Amino acid sequence: MVVCAATQRHDRGTSADPAENPLGRTTERIHPVSKDAVHTAQVAATPEATGTPADAGDAGYSKDLKHRHVNMIAIGGAIGTGLFLGAGGRLHDAGPALALAYLVCGVFAFFVVRALGELVLYRPSSGSFVSYAREFLGEKGAYVAGWMYFLNWSTTGIADITAIALYTHYWSLFTPVPQWVLALIALAVVLAVNLISVKIFGEMEFWFAIVKVATLVAFMCVGIFLLATQHDVGGQTPGLSVVTDHGGVFPHGLMPVVLVMQGVIFAYAALELVGVAAGETAEPEKVVPRAVNSIMWRVGLFYCGSVVLLALLLPGSVYSVDESPFVTVLSRIGVSGAGDVMNLVVLTAAMSSLNSGLYSTGRILRSMAMAGSAPRFTRVMSRSQVPYGGILLTCCVCVLGVVLNYLVPSQAFEIVLNVASLGIVSTWVIIMICHLVFVRRAKAGLVTRPSFRLPGSPVTEIATVVFLLACLGMMANDPDVGRKTLLLIPVIGLLLVAGWFGVRRRVSREAEQELRDITR
Repeated sequence: MVVCAATQRHDRGTSADPAENPLGRTTERIHPVSKDAVHTAQVAATPEATGTPADAGDAGYSKDLKHRHVNMIAIGGAIGTGLFLGAGGRLHDAGPALALAYLVCGVFAFFVVRALGELVLYRPSSGSFVSYAREFLGEKGAYVAGWMYFLNWSTTGIADITAIALYTHYWSLFTPVPQWVLALIALAVVLAVNLISVKIFGEMEFWFAIVKVATLVAFMCVGIFLLATQHDVGGQTPGLSVVTDHGGVFPHGLMPVVLVMQGVIFAYAALELVGVAAGETAEPEKVVPRAVNSIMWRVGLFYCGSVVLLALLLPGSVYSVDESPFVTVLSRIGVSGAGDVMNLVVLTAAMSSLNSGLYSTGRILRSMAMAGSAPRFTRVMSRSQVPYGGILLTCCVCVLGVVLNYLVPSQAFEIVLNVASLGIVSTWVIIMICHLVFVRRAKAGLVTRPSFRLPGSPVTEIATVVFLLACLGMMANDPDVGRKTLLLIPVIGLLLVAGWFGVRRRVSREAEQELRDITR
C-alpha cells in the first residue's frame, strides 16, 4: 500500500488532500520522492527483504489449497446455474445461436481471468484485484473495487439461498417447510464450512465441481449417442435438420442473441475466484497458469458443446425458462427421475456459489480492512487462519435475504440477481484497468511482467471493457427489472462517495502507520 502511494505521489506530485494522498502529512517527511526512493520502498516491502507480504492483508493465511482444489475452483466458477437452469430460457429466445453468445462472452471472460492470472504471478495476494487496485489505482480504486465486489457476492448470496430453498421445495418431503426456513438452514451449513478452515472449503468446492462436471459429461455422452443412433427425441429425429427446419441458427434474428449477452456474462461470474484462491496455495506460479489456461477449453466444451447438443436434439421453442434444458431432453426420451437428478445438481451449483461468495468476500474485506476502508472487525482471523469477520459480515447481508424470502418469496430471486450483475461487471472492468496500468508501468521499467501474460495488450483490455459496458447497457432493453436496476447506479455511486468520506481519514492513518513500520 505504501509502495503504490509513494509511486502515485511521484507520478502526480504532492497533494494536500488526504483523500487524494493516502500518506497524508507523512509525504512532507519523504519529499521529494525520487525513482530511487520508490525502488527502495518497493524492495523494502517485498517478502524477500522483510519476510512479510507486500500487502498487509495477506499476512496470517495458511497455504492449504492444493492444485486440485484451485483447479476445481476454476471449473466450479465456469460452470453454474446459468448453464444448468438458465440455458433453457435463453435457447427459447435466441435459438442455436446461443452457443455463439456463450463463446463470445467466454472469450472476454477468459481475457479477464488471464489478466488477473498475470497479476497473480506478479504478486500473489488473497486480496486479489483489490490489492492490485490499491497498487495501480490507489486507495480509491481499491475501495470501489472491494465494495462493488461485496455488493456482487452479498446479493448473489441472497439469490443463492433463495434458489436453494426453491429447488428444495421441488421434493414433496420439503414442501411444508417455509421457504425462509430452508434458506436459513442452507446459509448456516455453508457458513459453518467456511469458518472451519480453508482446506474444508477447498474440499467442498472440489466435490461440488466433481458433481457438476460428471453431470455434464454424462449428458454429453447421452446426447452424442442419441445423435449417432438417430434415436427419436420427443417426436424429433436429432441432427442438423432440427436446426434448419426451425428457423436456422438465428430463428428470431440477431437481436435476441445480443440481448441474452448480459445474462450470459453473469453465468461466468466467479471465474475471478482463481485470483483469490491463489493467495492460499503454496505454488501459485505452477497452479494458476494451468487453471487459467484450462478455462477456455472448458467454456468451449461444457457451455458451447452442451448448447450445440441441445440445439441438435430439440428445437429451441421446446425449451423453457421454467425447466432445465437437460431435464427437457431426458424427459422426452423417457428417462425416469431426470428431474430429481438435475434438481440435485442445480442445488449443488447454488450451494457452491454461496460457498464461494462467503470465502472470497471474507478475504477481500480483510484486505480492505487492513488499509482502513472496511470495518475494523473484518480484519480479524480465527485460530484456523480464517478471516471470519468478513465472512460474518457477508452472512449478515444474506440473512436479509432470509427476511426477503419471508416477505416476498415469489420475487426475491429476480430482485437481487440484477443488482449482482452490476457488481460483477464493475469488478471485471476494474481488473482490466488495473492490468492496463500494470503494463504501462512495466514499459516504464517500474515493475516486471511475468512470462505468463495477457496477449494483445492494450487492445485486449480496451475491447473487453467496452464489451462489458455494452452488456450492462443492454439491461435498458428490459423495461421491467433491467431499467430499474440501471437506476440504482447513481444511488450506489452516492453511497460509495459518502462511504469514502467516512473512511478516508482512517485510510490515511493506516498508510502513515505502515510507512513508519517499513522505515523503522
